[in-house]
Amino acid sequence: MTRLGASVAVTAALSLTFTFLVRSGANRLGIVAAPRKDRWHSKPTALMGGIAIYAAFIIGCLIFAPDLSRAYPILLAATLLFITGIIDDLAQLKPYIKLAMQVVAASITVFGGLHLPWTSFAPINDFITILWLVGITNAVNLLDNMDGLSGGVSLIACVFLAVSFLINGQTEEAALPLILAGAVAGFLWFNFNPASIFMGDCGSMFLGFTLSGTALLSDFGRTRNLVSVLSAPVLILMIPIFDTSVVTVARKLSGRPVSQGGRDHTSHRLVALGMSERRAVLILYLFAAISGALALAVRQMRIEVTLLLIPGFALSILFIGLYLGKVRVYEEGDATTETPSGTLVDVLANFSHRRRVFEILLDTCLIVLAYYSAYLLRFDGDMPGEQIAIFIKTLPLFIAIQIFLFLVGGVYRGIWRYAGVDDLVDIAKSVFAGAAVSGLTVLLFYKFHGPSRAVFILNGVLLLLFVGASRVSFRLLAALIVGRRQTLPDSTPVLIYGAGDRGDILIRELLNNPAYHYQPVGFIDDDVQKTGKLLRGYRIFSSEEIPDLITSHGVSEVLISSLKVPESKLDDLRNMGVGLKRLRIHLD
Repeated sequence: MTRLGASVAVTAALSLTFTFLVRSGANRLGIVAAPRKDRWHSKPTALMGGIAIYAAFIIGCLIFAPDLSRAYPILLAATLLFITGIIDDLAQLKPYIKLAMQVVAASITVFGGLHLPWTSFAPINDFITILWLVGITNAVNLLDNMDGLSGGVSLIACVFLAVSFLINGQTEEAALPLILAGAVAGFLWFNFNPASIFMGDCGSMFLGFTLSGTALLSDFGRTRNLVSVLSAPVLILMIPIFDTSVVTVARKLSGRPVSQGGRDHTSHRLVALGMSERRAVLILYLFAAISGALALAVRQMRIEVTLLLIPGFALSILFIGLYLGKVRVYEEGDATTETPSGTLVDVLANFSHRRRVFEILLDTCLIVLAYYSAYLLRFDGDMPGEQIAIFIKTLPLFIAIQIFLFLVGGVYRGIWRYAGVDDLVDIAKSVFAGAAVSGLTVLLFYKFHGPSRAVFILNGVLLLLFVGASRVSFRLLAALIVGRRQTLPDSTPVLIYGAGDRGDILIRELLNNPAYHYQPVGFIDDDVQKTGKLLRGYRIFSSEEIPDLITSHGVSEVLISSLKVPESKLDDLRNMGVGLKRLRIHLD
């Protein structure tokens, strides 16, 4: 373990030194990334940081992993892509040339005896492995779109890969991702926001290929839970996979080339929601850590639990993708606008029938998960053989009855974005009616012997939770991911007078539409029982605190939401030098 720790420290020190030298040389030679409309940086920034990562990694391997012969094909193929990346950074290769070189590198690795054993047929495994290597290489390359993002996510992936190797007892193999982690950490010191150097394609392609290749070194046979081990590399590298999927779907639906640059990545969508660049990157770091932790956790679990957690996590990722897909990332009229109305979800929304088909398919998955979860909870994660047989036999019946009652109960008439209490009531009625009918039908079929009655009760509760959460998922994600909208540079700080229903309507409108250029500071209300409480996360102040708020927050306007504010109060506000605007709802 001491040697492994030393490998990280030494490699990080080498990377720090090399990155400093490369940055100085790139600036002197004019090898910089100039600001472009489809890129995120706003000033010329040194390129070729991948040279420092590559050099530190290779030296680290020579010192700390000279006998790891299994990794030689990876190092050879990654070096080929590193050279390809340098040429691309200097001369802009065509996308098909880079793709061809990635296939060559992947084929070299497979020829060296490394592959993903996902099937029992060697040719199919080899083909899947080539797709894996090429896919992750491009995913990490595409992820390099914001300061510190690709490097930081790769660093997290390296740590979890190393821990995975150590759990397998593969101490020698664990050195490889740790050495790579040190090389990335040293570079990240200069690349985190605000970045003074970029890794370039020579770094991102090398990094992506080395990561995906290193995952192939895992001993897939040293566990009783093969499903979790096979899914581990996917979970550890989930963020680049997720980002690539979002970008690919968005650009394909809008008719834009996938290889074309643009501000439509996951990180850009988070910034468009009101986050700072740094916070968006840190959020993606957090998601990468959660996904990596799940990859390690499911290795220690029974196969029955794994078959629940992995699909559940996949559905959560799907909801996040849908939520981010509705974010406008281009201005209307921009030549690169990805859809006629600016968002990915709007494309899907134009096909209402397809949207309903998607909802039915999603609910089918949720019904299966809820029913399966009910069995796991009832039998403490260890389902007896006869109960597994009952589950398999009765599952189609549960799906048919529940979907039919969802249809009859009006569940598919609502709009997710505006789901409210009435929608949840309709869902609850349909869920419990379905649970009762399907449960009674199963009991009658088995003549009240065999099926557990507790399963039907748990199924109803879990299904209500799952379906209800899916319908309010956009609001939940807004609260969990974005939280309070960040202050925009040109926003005017305002107070809202009236912390009632109209005040709630007003602040929701301001938060949902940044075009107003208002940044709420809080509420003012004359009801002393409301003072100190929160509404939509904003504090309610008393009218006596207005002068201090004007001074401390620079408030120049007060928005009047209540119809009950006395004229004398309004005169006092005018005397304080603030402008007044009143909320009016017109019905023509």
